[in-house]
Amino acid sequence: MESFEDLLKQAEAAHGHMCAGQILGVRMSLLACRRLEVNDPRGADRKKLVSFVEIDRCATDAIGLVTGCRLGKRALKFRDWGKMAATFVNLAMGRAIRIVALENSRELARQRFPHIESKGQQQMLAYRELADEELFREQWVTVELPPRELPGYKGERVTCAECGEGVNFDRFVEQPGLNGLAVRLCLSCADPGLRYWRPADG
Repeated sequence: MESFEDLLKQAEAAHGHMCAGQILGVRMSLLACRRLEVNDPRGADRKKLVSFVEIDRCATDAIGLVTGCRLGKRALKFRDWGKMAATFVNLAMGRAIRIVALENSRELARQRFPHIESKGQQQMLAYRELADEELFREQWVTVELPPRELPGYKGERVTCAECGEGVNFDRFVEQPGLNGLAVRLCLSCADPGLRYWRPADG
């Protein structure tokens, strides 16, 4: 495993700037790798790890960088829960750990560096040196990963009967159609309320 400082530099370059979230994400990932005995997540152990992130903020970029987990590899899973938390799964061991950044870490940063006005600077300095137990809560958890959720899964590709778009990885539903025959619909045609988009006028 590369050093904390080297990974932090890489995270800064990939993300575009250094911030407290980058430091939390790097430290969270390093802690998870230690607990799960993953020594080379971007090399020899690259197929062992799946990560679930619960926030779309800076820490998520750092987690992807350190662990090597990527959306495109189906090894990074996003749950939009707005929490500074992530769950890391060692597929080879069948073990998983969820790590949450503690809410009082900001107050600890203020107490540790009261002479610094900038909250961001306080946090960046403190998050480098606070102990793991001061920054994070750890919990061993069980994560069910069916085959369709695993990296490398090759599922059936279907065409949505309504919009005509192709759908991968079993992300469709079957509904009764005309004459009682089942039709396969993509998730957004089956439930238009899920759509994040709508056709533009004109």
